[in-house]
Amino acid sequence: MAGILLEDRAGRVVTSTNGSRSTSRAVAEPSAAALFTLLRDALADLLGTAAAAMLIRRAAQRGAPRNPELAELAIVRESVGYRYTLPPTWNARTDGARRALQDLVGELLPLLAALTGPVAVRHLGQVRELRERGIVPPQEEGP
Repeated sequence: MAGILLEDRAGRVVTSTNGSRSTSRAVAEPSAAALFTLLRDALADLLGTAAAAMLIRRAAQRGAPRNPELAELAIVRESVGYRYTLPPTWNARTDGARRALQDLVGELLPLLAALTGPVAVRHLGQVRELRERGIVPPQEEGP
């Protein structure tokens, strides 16, 4: 699969499939690929790259029967990290791409809650771009 490179703050690279270059810097309305990069970075910062990759892969597999775009998400271990190949539609700013990312997160949050309790879910909820764009639901305030 040919793809684009998405680089995060730590210089890790992910690929998508349309050939254009993108980063996780905020734009007026970021693509699903850019929002995915923010999600992946937040998880990797908290849990490490290996755990983030495994959990994202598991969530994609669980969501793929309901959203076929998630079956196009591929994660491959490389010598120093992981390469993510994203569905080609995730580079567009479409409702379908956004919905696929929301479906991925919908499968991811229960896995995170089971693994870390509220810690990882709350951590993702602190990423303003993900919260404001409805990718991660707003977190309820605790006592």
